[in-house]
Formats: sequence, structure tokens, C-alpha cells
Amino acid sequence: MMASDIPARPAGRNQTYSPRLAGGGGSAAQPTFSIEPKSSHGAKILTDCGTGLAKGGSTAAPPAVSKRGSLIRWWSGGLFWNIPLALLALLATLPFIWMVLTSLKPLSETGLPNWLPTQLRWSNYLKVFQVIPFARYYWNSIFVASWITFLQVFTSALAAFAFSRLHWPGRNKVFLLYLATMMLPGLVMVIPNYQVMIDLHLVNSFPGLIIPAAFSPFGVFLLRQFMLTIPPSLDESAMIDGASPWRIFWDITLPLSRPGLITLTIFTFMGAYQNFFWPLVMLKSQSRYTLPIGLLYFNSTAGQTTNQLMAAVTMSIVPLVILFIVLQKYIVSGIQLGAVKG
Repeated sequence: MMASDIPARPAGRNQTYSPRLAGGGGSAAQPTFSIEPKSSHGAKILTDCGTGLAKGGSTAAPPAVSKRGSLIRWWSGGLFWNIPLALLALLATLPFIWMVLTSLKPLSETGLPNWLPTQLRWSNYLKVFQVIPFARYYWNSIFVASWITFLQVFTSALAAFAFSRLHWPGRNKVFLLYLATMMLPGLVMVIPNYQVMIDLHLVNSFPGLIIPAAFSPFGVFLLRQFMLTIPPSLDESAMIDGASPWRIFWDITLPLSRPGLITLTIFTFMGAYQNFFWPLVMLKSQSRYTLPIGLLYFNSTAGQTTNQLMAAVTMSIVPLVILFIVLQKYIVSGIQLGAVKG
């Protein structure tokens, strides 16, 4: 088709232009282009690119979906899995529901099979502060757990950086040797750690609780696996620009390892906050007791005040619940990303 074969477009705003191909007859349906004014600022272009609409034809309608098919897809895709998961979630929350309801019961109803209290005793929470120095134990637990979490995450990050980003002879062998200490039971290390604390005069002190827990092979393993997923080209580019290993660790590796650091922070804080045996061995003064030890006062030779004990436990888990709700989105992502490369 030559340019000369296309006739000039007629003047006018609402004209229809039908080009014909050279050598072809007028029997074949020609695509038409109609320009209609839409407003004073533009025009609306209507295009017919086939002969079907021009001859009064219609496009094929999408296949109709039966109600039975949509119901099956809804059942198999959502409800089929949501019901068992909801039942499992409810089953997992039953102990917490029982704990909260028991904390509001009178002592005479704690042994009865009924879950709902006949009358709510909010005074059980106030009695907890009268029986033991609950606020002091609360502060001691948060203080010790926070320091253990900070030191353990920091030392684990340093060791993980050395085992994953730095190259030195025997790196993998030393890492496997350090990782093998995870197979030692915690009770086996109690006597050696206690003897070291005696030699350092740290018995019955907060440093005696914090220092032995400031190092963790699990934390090193978790962060090392996560740091191995970071491209080495980032370190090489920083070294070309003159960055030191500390600058690479602080400005590049740590920010990129944030999901793994937050995951380790959650695990470490929860473990240190609930630790019972090591504080029981180390602490002698009641003013330094943590919450797990302080709760023993509700289970004495005179009897067990279950309602007050449940009230104290309910208040003690508040920091853990808040920490988990705020940082829960990083737990799964940190574990999954840390398991990509070994």
C-alpha cells in the first residue's frame, strides 16, 4: 500500500474515515475509526478493530460459574483449613483463659471444676503486692533480662560476623567446635559457672546472673546463617572505599541483619525473663530475687494460694506478650532467611 493510495481525511469533527487497501475491492469489511467530541478539552475515540461488532456480532461471554463450584472452592481454599487452625488456636489459649479466670476467683473456688467465677475478685491483684514486693521482683527480672539480651545479641553478632564475613585460617573448624558446646546440657555447666562466680566474688549479685548468659552458641549460629545470605560484593565495595572491618560490621552487616537480630532478641529476652534455676542458685538476698523465685512465696507450707499465684503470673507475662505482639512479624522472616544458606 502506497501513501498515495490513502485518501485524504475529510474535514469535520464527526466524520468517519474508512481507508481502502490498494488492489482490494470494497466487499471486505473495513475497520472504521470514528472521532466524536467528548468535551471542549478533548475527543473520545471509538475503535472497531474487527468485523464482528460491525455486523452486529457479540463477544463470547465468560463461562458461568455454578454455585456448587464456588462453594467447593470456598470450602477447600479457606474454610477447610481455617476451622482446624481456629480450633488449635483455641486449644492453645485455654491455659491462659483458665489462668485469667482463676486469678479472679475466691480461694474456695479454685479447686472446683467450674471455670467461671461466681464473683470477680479484683482484689487478688492488689494482694499480690501486699504478700511479696512484686514491683521490686518485676524490676529485677526486666533489668537482668534486658542486660542479658543486649550482651548476648551484641556478642553473638560480633562472633557471627567473624565466622561469616572475615576470612582466617581454621574459621570453619573453630565454628564447629564452638557449635559443639550446644550439645552440653545446661545443668552440666552449673557447677563450673558457679565456681567461676565464687572466684570472681560475683555470687549474690546481678553481674553473676548476667555474665554467664552473655554468650550463646545458638545466637552465633542463627546470626551467622543469616549473615551468609548477604552478598559479599557489599563488603568488597566498602573495602575499596576504605571502610574498616568494624565500619562494615556496624554500617552494612548489622542493618541488613535486622530481622535476625530481632528474632534473637525475642528468644533471648523470653528465656532470660523466665529463667528460674540459675537465679535460684546464685541469689541469696530477697531484694535481688527475680519473679520466678518470688512466685514461690505463694506455694508455702501453709498452703497454696492459687488465685493470687495466677494473678501474679498474669501480670508477669505482660512484658512477654507486648514484646511478641510488637515484634512477631520478624520471628518467622528471621528464621526463614537465616536458614537459606548454610
